[in-house]
Amino acid sequence: MLLAFSLLFAGSANALLAPGDAAPDFTAEAALAGKPFTYTLSEALKKGPVVLYFYPKAFTSGCTVQAHLFAKAIPEFSALGATVIGMSADTIDKQKEFSLKECSDTLPVAADPDGKVVKAYDASMMFGSDTSKRATYVITPDSKIFYVYSDMDPNQHVSESLNALKRWKATQ
Repeated sequence: MLLAFSLLFAGSANALLAPGDAAPDFTAEAALAGKPFTYTLSEALKKGPVVLYFYPKAFTSGCTVQAHLFAKAIPEFSALGATVIGMSADTIDKQKEFSLKECSDTLPVAADPDGKVVKAYDASMMFGSDTSKRATYVITPDSKIFYVYSDMDPNQHVSESLNALKRWKATQ
């Protein structure tokens, strides 16, 4: 019975944030085309909606596929007035390398080595873990979560977030 309770608690404590929730602001070291910079969500939201996607680990097969798909779709996101940032618990050095080799010099990726942002977005792979699930948030300029998509298969995150942005844009 104790085991069942602990599994139930771990699952509920590990739920993603929901549409309508306030998006936790954060500042993180990030990289674009191998060059480091400081990323702040609230600053990015001043320019329009943000697609924040979490991935488990740079240079793994699924994360590399996801980075390629997001990088290829940057013009579509830009046409909708949105920016994209990927995030994992990797170090900034690993993110610089990943952004240079796998992100086509167009997709910024942020480092969250202590897992604070992962935890703020309830995107931990397992309870208490700094490693993130594969989860995508569409955040509107008023700092609200508009849409959440989570699936370990990397192939639908881009189309799901683009469709969500189109729905949001239609309401503006």
